[in-house]
Amino acid sequence: MTTFWVRLQRDVITVHGADARTYLHSQLSQDIASMRVGETRQSLLLQPTGKICGIVRVTCVDGETFLLDCDSGTGEAVLVRLNRFKIRVKAELSLGQETWTAVRNATAPVNGAIPAWNGDGSAWDIRGELSDTSIAQGTQDDFETARIRSSWPVMNVDVTESSIPAETGLIDFAVNFTKGCYPGQELVERMDSRSAVAPRQLRYTTVEQGTLVGQEVRVEDRIGVVTSVYGCHALALFRRA
Repeated sequence: MTTFWVRLQRDVITVHGADARTYLHSQLSQDIASMRVGETRQSLLLQPTGKICGIVRVTCVDGETFLLDCDSGTGEAVLVRLNRFKIRVKAELSLGQETWTAVRNATAPVNGAIPAWNGDGSAWDIRGELSDTSIAQGTQDDFETARIRSSWPVMNVDVTESSIPAETGLIDFAVNFTKGCYPGQELVERMDSRSAVAPRQLRYTTVEQGTLVGQEVRVEDRIGVVTSVYGCHALALFRRA
């Protein structure tokens, strides 16, 4: 597969202040307390019920500044949820929209980029322009195909506010089980400790050309509903067998 780049719209929340690190650590599913300057980690932001509010990538800019970037159009819900529990916290939160550059199907680290998606080294994002002119520009269809093949969900497309973390396939990348308490932790911990299988699970599958979002697909003995599709590549929510 050929390495390519595309423009990428991201919602970006800046969190700055003396309590930025401790507050984010108390609210997100990921370990923020141990993050080093320049490090990035994927995380989930949950409601107290354990349902998903947002999928965010956290970057530690300095000791008192963090960036949370997320899918375009989802930042407002993340901001509202974070502000809801921000009582006597010395940190300010602001939301903006930015144009980034996404590099996909990479075979080596990209200069000036941070890891994207599951961090396997094939996906990188740059907060700005790409300096490597040897990489060809791709299309949004190329990007969507790469996303689906990587099984990376989009909030409000493959994952909604009624979803729970165990459905998403993101537990290994976005949840830390030793960090301590955060809203929604009880459901996540309970399902993990009991090795419980979620009622639905998001999975990559191949489908026939012409398959549409919302259609049912069958893989062996499991029925799923397509949430994202391009060509013969799809993500689908499969019901528990």
